Amino acid sequence: MDTVIEDDELGCLIVRVNPRARSLVFRTKSDAVYVSVPPGTTMNEVKRAIENLRNKLLTSRRKVTRPLIDLNYKIDTEFFRLSLVAGEKEQFLANSRLGNMQIICPPQAVFEDENLQNWLRKVIEESLRRNAKSILPPRLERLSRQWGLTYAGVKINSSQGRWGSCSARKNINLSYYLVLLPSHLIDYVLLHELCHTREMNHSDRFWNLLNQFTEGKALALRKELRGYRTEI
Repeated sequence: MDTVIEDDELGCLIVRVNPRARSLVFRTKSDAVYVSVPPGTTMNEVKRAIENLRNKLLTSRRKVTRPLIDLNYKIDTEFFRLSLVAGEKEQFLANSRLGNMQIICPPQAVFEDENLQNWLRKVIEESLRRNAKSILPPRLERLSRQWGLTYAGVKINSSQGRWGSCSARKNINLSYYLVLLPSHLIDYVLLHELCHTREMNHSDRFWNLLNQFTEGKALALRKELRGYRTEI
């Protein structure tokens, strides 16, 4: 019988016992990470293996799940919209302003080229960073004042796998991928990190505090957030 592990970074991991297996084998597919284990393997052993391989698994997961960025690729969210259009010039042109980005592509563009895909992602991610720096700090400050949750400072980073974090010194780090979320989930993440300025763990006291500021919907919002990814 399969055992399913839900991981905040890796998504779904499906653990299957294989009588012929002599060691743990990880296979990354588009829908999940499949783990084949020998009989008698404990879940603690599986979880330790996941932690040891986490960075490699994240890399392979992204390669499998990343869509091709081409003329059919679009981002259409509340705070950020992206489109790619065909142009006539022999070079790429990027038009970017707050909340919107358009990339004009040359007619001979070969979108399957890995170097081009990497370049396009860097251009889009830089635009996300600029948008996040304009949108997220004022929103965090507003929520801080509204609920009386003070913090020391805020930084925008490129974190993949974590939407945000809060240090013991009350410095908050936010992933620029947050601008791809709907506003209510952005606010959930910001409030989550602000609550860590009082409770530096995920104890019952932390969730009770977060529930006070989310109308008792903290766990439901966390579940909804898991449907989104910190990547493009």
